[in-house]
Amino acid sequence: MTVKPAFLSRPATIAFVSPAALLILLFLIYPFISIFFISFTNESLTGLTAANPQYVGLDNYTDLFDFDTWMRRGEFGASLLLTAQFVIGSALIGQACLGLAIALAFHRQQGPLRQIVFTLVIAAWIIPDTVIAFAWFAFLDPFRGTLNGILGALGLPQPDWVLDHPMISIIVFNTWRGTAFSMLLFSSALAALPSSYFETADVIGASLWQKLRDIVFPLLRPVIATDLILITLATFNTFTPFLLTGGGPNFRTELVSIYTYRVGLDDFQFGKGSAIAVVVMLINLALASIYLVISRQRRVR
Repeated sequence: MTVKPAFLSRPATIAFVSPAALLILLFLIYPFISIFFISFTNESLTGLTAANPQYVGLDNYTDLFDFDTWMRRGEFGASLLLTAQFVIGSALIGQACLGLAIALAFHRQQGPLRQIVFTLVIAAWIIPDTVIAFAWFAFLDPFRGTLNGILGALGLPQPDWVLDHPMISIIVFNTWRGTAFSMLLFSSALAALPSSYFETADVIGASLWQKLRDIVFPLLRPVIATDLILITLATFNTFTPFLLTGGGPNFRTELVSIYTYRVGLDDFQFGKGSAIAVVVMLINLALASIYLVISRQRRVR
């Protein structure tokens, strides 16, 4: 006796989908459309343009891409460059490499050490942002911080990390914060590989680099690409470094997310802030499109 699959009727399907569609409409589509139209005005929170915003065409966009001031600190181009440095250092080099290294180090291993390491890495990922920020303030404090205490005991210089090395500070901070995602993704991918590959490599005496070159990298190429795209998206849009540096000192850590916040919600330039948001959304759309193409190629294979 064959059982035919049951399909919902069209009214029932609409009833189930409608709540999710309504939420998407209210919290995604409508705000995007509103921001898009506001980006063509000079709307602000105070002054004459607050009550009667005027249509200014592409002025907000031309102001953003004014190459005479493009690379000045506190301008859009400088923020994009800082964000690129932050993404490369924190996501592509830091999180991806560290996550893969931890996954490889504990591949095919069990025991308390693995559980402790994985628990600590995941805890750094799930602890609330404000708690993490206060912990890192204590860690990086130039006078009584843990890091400078260790450096002082070793007879090494004790700089003010946030003031003297702000970009390095937030790159290390975000790497520590977000490595768990890459670690878990690579651990799952490595666990799915046949153990016979690594056993054969051990028998013939293959080195670690040979295992990476001939086994790990070729077989995990789609997973590595997926990880890089997803952590790039997350790192490009993260706002957590604001809790550590506020975008300073002197705009030296003002990432695009922080720049958008400052212009739109601190300086109350809603029109210009909306233009920045539209450009950022287009960048995110391009990155998401790359991820979708990679995912489709994986399904085809």
